[in-house]
Amino acid sequence: MNGYDAVLLVSFGGPEGPGDVLPFLRNVTRGRGIPDERLAEVAEHYYHFGGISPINQWCREVIEALRHEFRAAGIDLPIYWGNRNWPPMLVDAVTQMTGDGVKRALALCTSAYGSYSSCRQYVEDINAARAAVGETAPVIDKIRHFFDHPGFVGGFAARLRESLDQIEDQSKTRVVFTAHSIPTVMEECSGPEGARYADQVAEAAGLVADGAGWRGPFDVVWQSRSGPPSMPWLAPDVNDHLKALASEGVDTVVVSPVGFLSDHIEVLWDLDNEAAETAAALGLRYLRAGTPRVGDDLVGMFRDLVAERVKGAPLKRLGKLPVWDPTVEGCCPARRPPAPEKHRSR
Repeated sequence: MNGYDAVLLVSFGGPEGPGDVLPFLRNVTRGRGIPDERLAEVAEHYYHFGGISPINQWCREVIEALRHEFRAAGIDLPIYWGNRNWPPMLVDAVTQMTGDGVKRALALCTSAYGSYSSCRQYVEDINAARAAVGETAPVIDKIRHFFDHPGFVGGFAARLRESLDQIEDQSKTRVVFTAHSIPTVMEECSGPEGARYADQVAEAAGLVADGAGWRGPFDVVWQSRSGPPSMPWLAPDVNDHLKALASEGVDTVVVSPVGFLSDHIEVLWDLDNEAAETAAALGLRYLRAGTPRVGDDLVGMFRDLVAERVKGAPLKRLGKLPVWDPTVEGCCPARRPPAPEKHRSR
């Protein structure tokens, strides 16, 4: 199996109770000098949902389903789990792997796209965990970007179709795809040649629209901006775009969060609360399409991504953008953009 003897699920992490929220946010923003007063503003989003982010439970479900999928596919590899910002921490996972004798592992990172924060930072955090463990730590390779994998596209397409089927008259309906906004300076160094994150999101949106059988107009917009006004970020914001659509005579909007694998806090707060309230104030009918289901869509995709590396299975892709190896230094160059002033999280 190409020398791999383990799989490591690497995720962002999230609080699992009200007492975890501020410590979690301090972990996320460590080294940036952001005061607790500002973090307290973001903490309210978590408290609105009982102080619990769904992302850790989502990871547990992925691991359990993936173990069954591996057995069925003849992939005999143990699965470890490490988060970047909340237990189980990445360094603890690498420590356990080292103690278990793992020599080379494949990292399944829970981000489909290429940019500093969604690709290169995962690589940096993995390398930092390995450095903390020492020379005996296993080599860990990150999987490729998977925004155009049939499982990813099909999962979003199925959820979009479910929402569209609720609309009897679709003549004034607009489909809107959202992804996390990033600073334009980060966009400029996304991918080996730069400016690739937005291209990947746009291609994924088109593939999902086609997969859902949607032949009407659709837009790609951005959400969850967190930087100061002086820092340019990808635009338009979803709330601003809803206002523009209302002025154009659109009466129904279906929002698909194609930039996210799961319904974590940013999706729940930014779309199910803020954007939904904006739409209501504008008199727009608003439907939010779901993210892919773990069992039906994502687990088969993760199995395929592992099989590509451990068994030499062919790449499954629907898109036309080039694929590059995220273990190569030229992928999403490590040119860290200025840190956002405040944090929006999972």
